[in-house]
Amino acid sequence: MEKIYPMILHNDEFYPGEQPLLTVHNRGFRYGDGIFESMRMTDGKLRYAEAHAERLKAGMKALKIEGSALMDEYFLRQKTAELSKRNKFKDNARFRLSVYREGGGLYAPESNKAGYILEGTALDTGTYELNKKGLILDVFQEMTKPVDKLSNHKTSSSLLYVMAGLYKKQHRLDEAFILNQQGFLCETISSNVFVVYGSQVYTPALSEGCINGIMRRAVMDLARAEGIAVIEAQINPEVLNEAEEVFITNAVGGIRWVMGYGRKRYFNEVSKTLSARLNSRP
Repeated sequence: MEKIYPMILHNDEFYPGEQPLLTVHNRGFRYGDGIFESMRMTDGKLRYAEAHAERLKAGMKALKIEGSALMDEYFLRQKTAELSKRNKFKDNARFRLSVYREGGGLYAPESNKAGYILEGTALDTGTYELNKKGLILDVFQEMTKPVDKLSNHKTSSSLLYVMAGLYKKQHRLDEAFILNQQGFLCETISSNVFVVYGSQVYTPALSEGCINGIMRRAVMDLARAEGIAVIEAQINPEVLNEAEEVFITNAVGGIRWVMGYGRKRYFNEVSKTLSARLNSRP
């Protein structure tokens, strides 16, 4: 039986998810010339819409793609609500908004106008659930992430993460740590990283090249509200061998705790506390 995909929204028009829409001339396909946001809807409400809109605008400006003023919080809420209703997602869903530079040209574009595709998938639950089984991770060392003006943005140029994903599959891991070009801890394939060491929580600073995660900021605020010190820093991966706890975060999955790195095993007390507080936030 042929798989039927949910409807998608392409430049304000609904299309069947299986319908081809982009040509071989699309700049997102040819050059990874675009940016994206991964978002979560809970009980019919788009979580952290303002923060997502702020990050999307900053990314579009960094890439010099026009139209960022139109893709504000209202736009994100309205379009995700429309797509959710069309697909009957029952109030809980994850979304990916891909924004690409329209028009032709080779490396130098002929236009800076934006096009977009909004995709959605229904979720079974409206709450962020801490994983029952801890994750197993290792460090991906074949490639490192450059630190530059685009490092903090979720651009469509994702080959580093694809290669890390292949490494993860090859070694039967749940995730993989990614290092920056100086060899310091940066992030994982899909998440920001937090390390609990000496009763303090550390996370790579934005200057280390990590994605400016929406959940990263939310968790930092939650921790500080709980009286837990959070330090943005340059983190040597050797600290992973000494840490009491490691957890990773993103806007769709919330907080996920890491059980093991090599022979090292971790606790999950801080991640449990913060995950519970996360669900109590409006």
